[in-house]
Amino acid sequence: MMIEQIKSPADLKGLTVTEMEQLAAEIRQLLIAKLSKHGGHCGPNLGMVEATIALHFVFNSPVDKLVFDVSHQSYAHKMLTGRVEAFLSEEHYDDVSGYTEPSESAHDHFIIGHTSTAVSLAGGLAKGRDLRGESGNVIAVVGDGSLSGGEALEGLDWAAELGSNFIIVVNDNQMSIAENHGGLYANLAELRRTKGASECNLFRAMGLDYVYVDRGNDIASLIEAFSRVKDIDHPIVVHINTLKGMGYAPAVSDKERWHWTMPFDAATGQPLAQEVETYNELTARHLLQRMKADKSICAITAGTPGTWGWTPERRAEAGRQYVDVGIAEEHAVALASGIAKAGGKPVFGVASSFVQRAYDQVSQDLCINDNPATLLVLWGSLMSLNDVTHLCHFDIPLLCNIPNLVYLAPTNREEYLAMLDWSIDYREHPVAIRVPVVPIAAAEYPVDTDYSELHHYQVVKRGSEVAVLALGNFFQMGASVVRLLQAHGVDATLINPRFISGVDADLLHELAADHSVVVTLEDGVLDGGFGEKIARFYGPTAVKTLCYGARKQFVDRYSRSEFLAANRLVDTMIADDIFDLMMRDIY
Repeated sequence: MMIEQIKSPADLKGLTVTEMEQLAAEIRQLLIAKLSKHGGHCGPNLGMVEATIALHFVFNSPVDKLVFDVSHQSYAHKMLTGRVEAFLSEEHYDDVSGYTEPSESAHDHFIIGHTSTAVSLAGGLAKGRDLRGESGNVIAVVGDGSLSGGEALEGLDWAAELGSNFIIVVNDNQMSIAENHGGLYANLAELRRTKGASECNLFRAMGLDYVYVDRGNDIASLIEAFSRVKDIDHPIVVHINTLKGMGYAPAVSDKERWHWTMPFDAATGQPLAQEVETYNELTARHLLQRMKADKSICAITAGTPGTWGWTPERRAEAGRQYVDVGIAEEHAVALASGIAKAGGKPVFGVASSFVQRAYDQVSQDLCINDNPATLLVLWGSLMSLNDVTHLCHFDIPLLCNIPNLVYLAPTNREEYLAMLDWSIDYREHPVAIRVPVVPIAAAEYPVDTDYSELHHYQVVKRGSEVAVLALGNFFQMGASVVRLLQAHGVDATLINPRFISGVDADLLHELAADHSVVVTLEDGVLDGGFGEKIARFYGPTAVKTLCYGARKQFVDRYSRSEFLAANRLVDTMIADDIFDLMMRDIY
């Protein structure tokens, strides 16, 4: 294969356009082969093959610096920069990250997994270059809805003031993860319709020069455009019209489904694993029924409807009660606050890894105003996403310490739906719910329907000596610990705390009378989390507290079982620790 001869971008320089077109076909073949077995971002990468080849043909990376927004469209870039083995050989598939990673190659400049950042990051590289009196091209590649994010617009608004070489490639594939939303995309459509000639031009309005490439998957057209802007002395946008999923019919016909995929049959496009219902899917189905009965309920997503079950069919059925704000979590939270203030019942579903982008709005726009919106935090767990850019470990300390916010952790199906229904109708405070990531399970103990008595924990089994407070996803682990203790003669208490955001002082005082050890389990980092609240409460007393969760660190592509064991988040390990502590007290 020709791709095996490409060890660096320099090896592209002598190729003809015809040879580069053959190279593009080989790259697509490898992408489909790897993704069908490994999973990953499919549509974004298939659509960027020609543009990536043309960029590396024209520019001189890494002297010229390429910054890929979200960087889930950088797989072809990795193949052309010495990492093709990770796409040729299945045993090497995990040698590289799914995002740009400076530790892998000098051609990668940032670890980027969240959207809308490339213009600002690349703008910083360009400004640093100028401050040092250096030269070279800096190119930001944005796309897949990243322009709807506030940081991208902030970067574009500033870019013209740089006044020196800065090239912004807008990969316009007419999609975000799902369909585009927002007025700026109407302008992109107008620019495509007029082949860049419309007087109404978002980029020119921001003071930027502008070039349009209608055939954004044609290597010759791309080379011509990139050659024209190479070494330019001012900021310019190169707007390329591409096809998401290019070269693979299933990915073209259903662009939303193929944005990111689990392993699939390459011949048919059918998933290899049988799909099972999750709490996220359950959420949309339940909410849609509630919305039909109550027209004041509004579901809000920030460009990621599929993460909580909002299929195109459900979105159509919900109509105006469903709002997609684009990839703009900050706006989504403030919008929810405003809807709640006006008497509506907003429910904003957002991945744990993304809610951190809206911390200021959660604190300032929502919680200071104490408006009764519902936030559903999806994938919050040490056991969900394991790319360093998408870790879902940090939402508990992030949210549980904001005044006025009630943060709940359900443990089963009935409890989750009861909390969701209660939160929608509750009018005193904003409520966040950490949607379970464990398999859907029925309640094995009574479930309340009213949570207005805030921070009231539920004692599921009453014992003595040891109390285990097992939060949310880790409740079943806590139950297992209690059974292990029971088998060794310790009749432990099992508690479902339910509330992440506060302590049940009455219950904790009561436990101190006949419990010497209290154990907390939480599915997140320990620092600033739930367990620290309990340990702080018992600090002045004789009660010893063991807190279990993860160490505060960035980890990447870890084995979940090894990671849990390294943090002693295994029922047998926890039970052993409890026995050791009790034995030390005896002797």
